[in-house]
Amino acid sequence: MPRFAANLGFLYQELPFLDRVEAAARDGFRGIECLFPYDVPASALRARVEAHGLAVALINAPPGDWATGERGLASLAGREGDYRDAIERALAYACELRVPRVHVLAGLLPADSDRDAAIARFEERLRWAAERARPAGIELLIEPINPHDMPAYLLQRQDEAHAIVERVGAPNLRVQMDLYHCERVEGDAVSMLRRHLPTGRVAHLQIAGVPDRHEPDDGRLDWRGALAAIDEIAAATGWDGWVGCEYRPRRGAVPGGTSAGLGWLRDHASAPRRS
Repeated sequence: MPRFAANLGFLYQELPFLDRVEAAARDGFRGIECLFPYDVPASALRARVEAHGLAVALINAPPGDWATGERGLASLAGREGDYRDAIERALAYACELRVPRVHVLAGLLPADSDRDAAIARFEERLRWAAERARPAGIELLIEPINPHDMPAYLLQRQDEAHAIVERVGAPNLRVQMDLYHCERVEGDAVSMLRRHLPTGRVAHLQIAGVPDRHEPDDGRLDWRGALAAIDEIAAATGWDGWVGCEYRPRRGAVPGGTSAGLGWLRDHASAPRRS
């Protein structure tokens, strides 16, 4: 069975950030992932996850000024200095917290701008960041994100992400594959999973229902088929990544809302496995 990580930016929002760690452990999660945990000292978060026997699977690098609409700096013209500062901050935080993977957001493509030039900047900056991360044993990830949730995001399709990883050629640069984004953009996420997960380029998975981004059992995503495929591919290839639960609970940010929606996870945990 895959290892599931609770995304603390989406789940347990009725609780203060650090208290969400205990809630995730109580619900049976083996790990957590975080969007932007930088308002909390890494030492404080580390103490909480260690106290509850959890791992931190993933954090995002700082995205720039989120409040004004920035969604990453890696491809933006004129922002190389800010990008490098963001990467250094992410790597320092990840080292203190012992996080093995950092997601680097590409950024938005401005209207009437040169996409090829933006991709070239993205790749050049990823090479630099991967070299900085490699001595610490940290992998950098890039993720296609659907245009419904994030209009004008530079990277939207799985093939694009894999091609970039291939061209950059850094051994510690891989793909973060969110089945929610994949299903919304390309459809049949299970087929895409079977295509890309065996390549070894996918380091981390995420899941949510489609189209409303609630629990995986809400909507058209074949979540059972996806988890079965992950089990099958993991058995064949040794893939041992995490599946991040990055969704908005149907009951919202109310006490017990996240826990009440975990029936899908309990059903999967109790389902018989094929030998």
